[in-house]
Amino acid sequence: MKTQSNSASSAMPRRRFLASTTAAAVGGAMTLLKPATVFGAEANSRVEVGLIGCGGRGAWIADLFAADGHYQWVACADYFGDRVEAVGNKHQIQAARRYTGLSGYRRLLEGKLDAVVIETPPYFHPEQAAAAVEAGKHVFIAKPIAVDAPGCLSIGESGRRATAKKLVFLVDFQIRANEHFREAVRRVHEGQIGQLIMGDAHYPWRGGGRGTPPDTAEGRLRQWYYVLELSGDFIVEQSIHSLDFATWVINADPVRAVGGGGRKVRPPNSIYDHFALTYWFPNQVPLAFTCIQSIPEVKDEITARWFGSEGVIWGDYFSEVYVRGKDFMRARVDNLYTTGAQVNIREFWEAITQGRYDNPTVAPSVRSNLTAVLGREAAYRQTELTLAALIKEGKKLEPDLRGVKG
Repeated sequence: MKTQSNSASSAMPRRRFLASTTAAAVGGAMTLLKPATVFGAEANSRVEVGLIGCGGRGAWIADLFAADGHYQWVACADYFGDRVEAVGNKHQIQAARRYTGLSGYRRLLEGKLDAVVIETPPYFHPEQAAAAVEAGKHVFIAKPIAVDAPGCLSIGESGRRATAKKLVFLVDFQIRANEHFREAVRRVHEGQIGQLIMGDAHYPWRGGGRGTPPDTAEGRLRQWYYVLELSGDFIVEQSIHSLDFATWVINADPVRAVGGGGRKVRPPNSIYDHFALTYWFPNQVPLAFTCIQSIPEVKDEITARWFGSEGVIWGDYFSEVYVRGKDFMRARVDNLYTTGAQVNIREFWEAITQGRYDNPTVAPSVRSNLTAVLGREAAYRQTELTLAALIKEGKKLEPDLRGVKG
């Protein structure tokens, strides 16, 4: 799950985990990977990696990469110099390889490194991912992958190009990284709850704040969460987790969506604070979806449930997952925010060193991201909207970045 920029983080009582950095202790015993020798690399080899986006989530995940012990940070980039310096100092990145400005990531990609981690505002993800693949770098990218349909399709194409170029491309969703959720969904796909009939998904969260987009371009870059064009609104930036779980289970694209939403506690020029939608999937299978933010004392939940002809699957990011059907399973989960990212970080390294370039996280991420964008647009327009129409329309969100330094 990707959090907002530092300036918005005070409004986000999110679970936090400060990973201890062990890379320094083991660094002397490790060798560095060369891109030409990645396939079949020894198990103790480290990947040279660069960070694009050094804000709250970027700085946090940098610690997890370092603690994993299979990576060495060699470069970092962010629009803001203070963020670059903080990450660069902590991970002992050479001053010459710390880049600022909107185009800093391009200078980072010109340097010697094996992989990049993209943790910028979602609007920038498609362009930066495409550039990284073109530069021959493995890509680890935060969700959401994009803020609009063209951006989602661009990521899908970057994933396919990465496979063709024998590069790894991994999208960091945490629920799909958990072993118990994987087992539960496997059981559903094997038919243990029969034919899917209907579902529901929810994301109530007390966090998110009640901010508004700042007046200046640089201010909007710092508090990008409240800027529609940079975040995609919270149904895309945060609530996508529930939709990702739901679409993972049904393993199908939505056909259409209808619903609404609005602002009851956020100011008029901010993003929405609630959505209520109904999606229809093939064979007229409905999914009821609601999400709300910034309400004190609400119980944080990220859930999805599907009813089948022979049973039910239900899961919550913060507590457990179960399947009641031809067989029964139930498992507790804890702190997926951290453990899911840790699994993805380790599997990214395994895919690189073992030469696995099928990149299985890309297609489901494109699907769930398109589902979230479809819901946002249906709610904004207050009308039923099909996925086919959304894609054909090709509507792009473009932020006002006049006045920022290149």
